[in-house]
Amino acid sequence: MTDAPILQLVDVHKSYGRTEALKGISLDIGPSEVIGLLGPNGAGKSTLFQIAAGLFAPDAGEVKVFGLDYRHHSSAILARLGVVFQSRSLDLDMTVRANLRFHGGLFGLWGKQLDARILEVTELLEIADLVKKPVRTLSGGNQRRVEIARALLNHPNLLLMDEPSVGLDATTRRMLVQHMQVVRERNGTSILWATHIVEEVEHADRVVLIAAGQIVRVGTPAELMTAAGANDLTEAYIALTSPLVGHPLQDPAA
Repeated sequence: MTDAPILQLVDVHKSYGRTEALKGISLDIGPSEVIGLLGPNGAGKSTLFQIAAGLFAPDAGEVKVFGLDYRHHSSAILARLGVVFQSRSLDLDMTVRANLRFHGGLFGLWGKQLDARILEVTELLEIADLVKKPVRTLSGGNQRRVEIARALLNHPNLLLMDEPSVGLDATTRRMLVQHMQVVRERNGTSILWATHIVEEVEHADRVVLIAAGQIVRVGTPAELMTAAGANDLTEAYIALTSPLVGHPLQDPAA
């Protein structure tokens, strides 16, 4: 892609005490690009995600979102950002609609425009019939859909998703992949999808393999399979990340 990166990380380092979580990560995401960040638990995915979302500052290196840095332009960045956190962050005692209305208000959405956005995202995630229900009464999978819907309300230019399929069954995970393709095509949204489930990123534009705080390889799924001499992306993932993990990965979805 020739356009300027939507997200750019250059030689990013982050440590917690003596534990080095990220060891010089460099990565960029172009406009309307879907990037899968694939690695085992403890690989550094969540730390990278939190730095990209502005929650943590790196110890060293540079982070730019839309060509801006968080130190001086955090409000401008956050206005165009959608985030799905790994941990739950909904008000369980409020209805789905109330949660979405509150979040939409933070982005200056109100009235008919906000109502239209709520209808749009709940229909996309197939939860429009649940908007009057308290979040507490929903299944874990449907609560997760509400969180994803909330992240889409402001039509983000960049959507960051950290393990978004937590609580979703296999069928709903496949539907989520399809829904995110619609979001990309409809709004031109760039997506960074952090996961340890290979199937979720099989159709990404590029996949970033990360292990032990390092990027192992970046490429299209086909390029990674060729590099590993593998028949599918799961085999490529195991072959390319196992040396850094230190032992064979029996189940990449574990």
